[in-house]
Amino acid sequence: MTAPLNLRSAEMADADLLLLWRNDLETRKASHNMEEVLIESHFAWLDASLKSPQKRRLWIAEIDGKAVGTCRADKLDNAWELSWTVAPDARGKGVAHQMLSKLVHYFNEPLMAQIKVNNIASIKVAERAGFVLGTQEHGVLFYVYPNASSMAH
Repeated sequence: MTAPLNLRSAEMADADLLLLWRNDLETRKASHNMEEVLIESHFAWLDASLKSPQKRRLWIAEIDGKAVGTCRADKLDNAWELSWTVAPDARGKGVAHQMLSKLVHYFNEPLMAQIKVNNIASIKVAERAGFVLGTQEHGVLFYVYPNASSMAH
């Protein structure tokens, strides 16, 4: 894709699109929770998430005004855990790499990502963006981003 990718904060108006992407079969296979999400619980989750930016931050990635993916940051004790989803019709076009490359610059704190061992696309995206494999447990790879603040510890 040649047009620049823009990240904007998610909002309740994005709920239907986020649910559609979350319940996509390929997305569910790559998720820790592979169950289909019900609309009622999704709306409650999104509403709570949007009201707690100190705990969770959500973005919608757009190219030429069209939503092509989403990324999320969840606050852990000592880092932000990043995750991302590419819209089914935008896969294979470098969207995930663009999202993650932009997202890491939003933080001056340690970052990490958990990726299932069989999710080759996300492994490649994380490594290309500068994440380094830390450990592996129960089929999940734990990546860390060696930014300035994480290297100081």
